[in-house]
Amino acid sequence: MELFTAGLLSLEDARSRMLAQISPLRDSETVAITAAAGRITAEAVVSPLDVPPFANSAMDGYALRAADFNRDHPLTVAGKAFAGAPYQGEWPAGSCIRIMTGAALPPGTDAVVMQEQTESSDQGIRILAPIRQGLNIRLAGEDIRQGASVLAAGVRLGAAELPLLASLGIATVRVLRKLRVAVFSTGDELQPVGEPLAAGQIYDTNRFAVHLMLDALGCEVLDLGIIKDDPGALRAAFQQANAAADVVISSGGVSVGEADYTKQILDELGEISFWKLAMKPGKPFAFGRLPDSWFCGLPGNPVSAAVTFYQLVQPLLACLTGQQGEALPARMRARASEVLKKTPGRLDFQRGVFSRTTEGDLQVRSTGHQGSHVFSSFSQANCFIVLERERATVQPGEWVEIEPFNALLGG
Repeated sequence: MELFTAGLLSLEDARSRMLAQISPLRDSETVAITAAAGRITAEAVVSPLDVPPFANSAMDGYALRAADFNRDHPLTVAGKAFAGAPYQGEWPAGSCIRIMTGAALPPGTDAVVMQEQTESSDQGIRILAPIRQGLNIRLAGEDIRQGASVLAAGVRLGAAELPLLASLGIATVRVLRKLRVAVFSTGDELQPVGEPLAAGQIYDTNRFAVHLMLDALGCEVLDLGIIKDDPGALRAAFQQANAAADVVISSGGVSVGEADYTKQILDELGEISFWKLAMKPGKPFAFGRLPDSWFCGLPGNPVSAAVTFYQLVQPLLACLTGQQGEALPARMRARASEVLKKTPGRLDFQRGVFSRTTEGDLQVRSTGHQGSHVFSSFSQANCFIVLERERATVQPGEWVEIEPFNALLGG
């Protein structure tokens, strides 16, 4: 086995080598928050105000002053305070204010007693529970202080972040410009989806899948189509892509076939950092540098292309946009519920289905045949089963690591 895996770079070393070379982009633009979904913050966002902007009630109940509290004597109700309509009259001694959740506190309020802890009578409101200073009071700035950083640079804006900005009255946000990614497939056997197949041809699914994943990551995609197995055509495609994009992604042409010219052209136009990995699927993955862009060469097999994009290209793109926390997929432990076939020598990403047992433990099973051409396994799976490089066949009940799919693969 060492004969066939010697010299192959581990996934961890490959990813570290890639990310060590990357510096985040700096170009940015200002956009309305209504158009900022999926964009990446270019700088920290600072709150222009306190949240809440004024002290208010956390409960429907009664606002009172400590000096007026007497458990044995009811308090008269001097008036009412509503959210958006604060109490503005005089507040006589020995009285309380009926107050609703979110309403501004009348000056002098020490506590708010919730309605359920009071008793109403003709004499007024009797307090039935102990009170303490600050009871059921939300202080100004208790959630966010004016001038505080609410979002760091490098945050992807979504349904959790954009409403926060809206609540602060922030209408625009500074974001990184979109990454420009050029994609193309290589191979005389490839035919665009929708066109009739000639003898020996297959449909170009890899470029379609890569385009979808780039869209999900918010990239601006330049689709150069299918490039034939011709050195001149491939060289022209690389030159066009390099001039227009931050990252160039090709599919196919990085193995050792007679018509695989990608490595040859890359050696001519730029430099290759590595192009063989000790992982399965995805051994023939290439990473390098063109004069003005980064290059990722995905394998031609559909599953291999998807796995290497997920494990290597996705963290590279995250690093380019400053999303350091998004660089590595999260892993968990689960018990294998069946035999998982594995030969030592390469890190193996098998497609699996994880679930929770009645006892609350995680278990995982295979989707079946794990060939690098069986793309249907992704539609059946919800995770990768990550089997270590030197691990052999896994027996039922053994612990394995899993990576639940994120949104790129339908997680």
